[in-house]
Amino acid sequence: MVLESTIVCVDNSDYMRNGDFVPTRLQAQHDAVNLVCHSKTRANPENNVGLLTMSSVEVLATLTTDVGRILSKLHTVQPKGDIKFGTALKVAHLSLKHRQGRNHKMRIVLFVGSPIIEDEKDLVKMAKKLKKEKVNMDIINFGEEGFNTEKLTAMVNALNGKDGTGSHLVTIPPGPMLSEALMNSPVVVGEDGSGAAMQAVGFEFGVDPNEDPELALASTVSMEEQRARQEDEAKKTAPAPEEGQVQNMETSGGGGTTDEAMLEQALAMSMQPDAMEEQTTTPSVPDFGSMSEEEQIAYAMQMSLANSAANTTANTPAPMDVDDEAKAGAAEQEEKKSTDEDYSEVMNDPEFLQNVLENLPGVDPHSETIQNAMSSIMQKDSGKKEDGKKDKDKDSK
Repeated sequence: MVLESTIVCVDNSDYMRNGDFVPTRLQAQHDAVNLVCHSKTRANPENNVGLLTMSSVEVLATLTTDVGRILSKLHTVQPKGDIKFGTALKVAHLSLKHRQGRNHKMRIVLFVGSPIIEDEKDLVKMAKKLKKEKVNMDIINFGEEGFNTEKLTAMVNALNGKDGTGSHLVTIPPGPMLSEALMNSPVVVGEDGSGAAMQAVGFEFGVDPNEDPELALASTVSMEEQRARQEDEAKKTAPAPEEGQVQNMETSGGGGTTDEAMLEQALAMSMQPDAMEEQTTTPSVPDFGSMSEEEQIAYAMQMSLANSAANTTANTPAPMDVDDEAKAGAAEQEEKKSTDEDYSEVMNDPEFLQNVLENLPGVDPHSETIQNAMSSIMQKDSGKKEDGKKDKDKDSK
């Protein structure tokens, strides 16, 4: 059995946000990395795998046999900036040099989904140096294959030389799922076919849950996360319905109303009694536009005196004994008569009215308009008194 130490370099540039691979390049890469890591560890239990990002050039996980640790770090990767291809290769090579198993062969697996800015000559030089160090390389070229294929092909040819076959280039055009396209590739199967056990035909994600329940569970969780992200993005990008569309949606369905429409009707019906109460309780307000200035002043004086009388009656305690309703009614009538008499006496008192008018701001009590209003009030009150006397005489007879 071949023992290997593998550093997986993932692309986390801004290009990985593109959706030409389902659901995005980044999520498709996550599934493919999951597949590659499990294929390496299943080929030999002593094989170990590490994880490195090429945008920030950071070793997220050192060489380990625990694939769960690799996957947990993988889910924290987010798109940011541009890849640094040459720097990432140097850091990956340095990590392989510090491997614990000296008899392990060294391999770098590169996922490239962004344009490579390095020249082809520089890439060939790096490949020759890695060949001297006996480092093999597998490159998964996707997303920007039209821009990178020529450079990466020259690099892999320099690594293999004339007779070598240890390094591979897998170019995947947009369309299929990245993990499915890698299933039968040399990156997963290997030169000796040691990774053929990963091809579990007929199972979801190509994994037999009886043989590897952890991989099957991780694949299922990854797909559920992808679906949740797609639904959230679809909700955020979906335009809000217009008012006309909302009304059509509410009235659709064979002329029946929806639950929201029924709730709105119930609320409207519940608000109707309150509106009726407001209409009945609000006092009638006279039309000031049709009233003369004297009538307006007289009305204002009557309202002010009525409010003062109402305040005095409101402060009097109400009778608490329910059994003496008749007595309470009689007392209220007598009190009302007394207040009416007090009101009439106040209105007939010219000194009191003169004092009130002098205290009002902006009012000249000696103007002709005020004097005419006071005389009209006095005449009305005197007429009411005469009518009251006639009623009393009739009752006495």
